[in-house]
Amino acid sequence: MGKIKIIKGDITKLSCDAIVNAANSSLLGGGGVDGAIHYAAGPELLAECMTLHGCKTGEAKITKGYKLPSRFVIHTVGPIYFEHTPADAEKLLTSCYENSLNLAKENGLKTIAFPLISAGVYGYPQREAIKVAVETMKLYQENFDEVTLVLFGEREFGYAREMYGELLD
Repeated sequence: MGKIKIIKGDITKLSCDAIVNAANSSLLGGGGVDGAIHYAAGPELLAECMTLHGCKTGEAKITKGYKLPSRFVIHTVGPIYFEHTPADAEKLLTSCYENSLNLAKENGLKTIAFPLISAGVYGYPQREAIKVAVETMKLYQENFDEVTLVLFGEREFGYAREMYGELLD
């Protein structure tokens, strides 16, 4: 059974089979983690993303990692929290993790790292977003060697410490 871990850091610096990008529906770059991933990967990532014709909320698409230390980037579009009922937002967020993990499995990838999807400008409450991320990862962990949740900010890392201290690395 694969290991699930939670770290505080910069997802663009991780060396793994795939990192997940919390993208917008155009897949053409944006702010936050999306902008950081596009910047670190270089212009080839944007060029490949232009061929994908966007992505719907809850779905996922894969590209090469280019200049990133990870081999691939899996792009998923999280829900904008206040555009949905809490139950629908949770279903869509769960789909982001499920579809990303299924895409990684289909491509034979064994190590994958996620940011905290939708919990920045998309307004998903951070504690709830952490719970959706970790509980969904647990359902798929037997397919992977390692699944990592990478938290950027001190506040969400504090929430993760309270909720899942045993997974901190």
